[in-house]
Amino acid sequence: MLTVRYPLRYKRTIHPRPGTQLANTDVSSTAALLALAALLAAPGAHAQRAPYESALMPDSGKLPLTAGFSDIDGAGGGGLVPWALITGYGTADSWGANVHYTIVPLRDFRVRSYGVAVGALDRIEASVDTDQFDATAPPLDGLSVEQHIFGLKLRLTGDAVYDQDSWAPQTAVGVEYKRNTGISHAGELSSPHQLGAKSDAGTDWYVTATKIYLRQSVLLNVTLRYTDANEFGLLGFGGDLTRHRSVQAESTVAYVVSRTIAVGAEYRGKPHDLSVDDERAAWDVFAAWAASRHLSVVAAFVSLGSILAPVTMQSHGQNGAYLSLQVGF
Repeated sequence: MLTVRYPLRYKRTIHPRPGTQLANTDVSSTAALLALAALLAAPGAHAQRAPYESALMPDSGKLPLTAGFSDIDGAGGGGLVPWALITGYGTADSWGANVHYTIVPLRDFRVRSYGVAVGALDRIEASVDTDQFDATAPPLDGLSVEQHIFGLKLRLTGDAVYDQDSWAPQTAVGVEYKRNTGISHAGELSSPHQLGAKSDAGTDWYVTATKIYLRQSVLLNVTLRYTDANEFGLLGFGGDLTRHRSVQAESTVAYVVSRTIAVGAEYRGKPHDLSVDDERAAWDVFAAWAASRHLSVVAAFVSLGSILAPVTMQSHGQNGAYLSLQVGF
């Protein structure tokens, strides 16, 4: 009996007729002919690949909602927390990208974020983001801060969607370099150093794990961030209270209502390094809608905690709306 493997894992078995045997020369000739046919067929098959199979063309092959959204730092995830998912709808043989604009009007401040992110081979992600922070009420009305964020994320293990027979989550590590460009329209106050920050630039390191339970329609995410960013970096890095980084916990719980809608909540711990800023953890309750693989919207109620309370003499939390629009593939 002769067994020959064809391309695409097709297997054919040749049985000799009863009472006869294949001669060694016949077997060798048959194998040689089949090998030659496979070599001749391979280029033709490659030439007939559909356009979307090209590595240069995004295939948009992921399930809706599984590309994540853009968080406040520009990384793929929720609204406040990065996930282990790689941004974009490109699969392991392709790539994807998106642009986003986010606005967060709070009681006394406003945060805006916009940027671009690219995911390749469902393995690596790169992002560039700009955050703008403006005071909209006395006594800091008119104050404006801007920072630029450059991020990288690398998926390490697992597949949050397709490893349904395993308890192990998808994991990733990420780094975000943040540079604060200073404070404007605030009189003599022009730098985070004047608030007690040790630096106007810093780097966040994080490890994250995400698991999607398709049968239960639930997404769970846990992130640990090593950071010294004050208010996400908008007020500089480190401070007069603590000059070293600390580990902060972050998490997301979401329920997938349908193929295009998810609701959930997030928590993001923040360090308290400045005596002029009674910094507290941030959290939100959100609803996300993937209108298509090219357009998604996230709306939320968000609380960023107290911001500059000793300066503003306003001890209440900075709560407000969160609205983010993302366009991509």
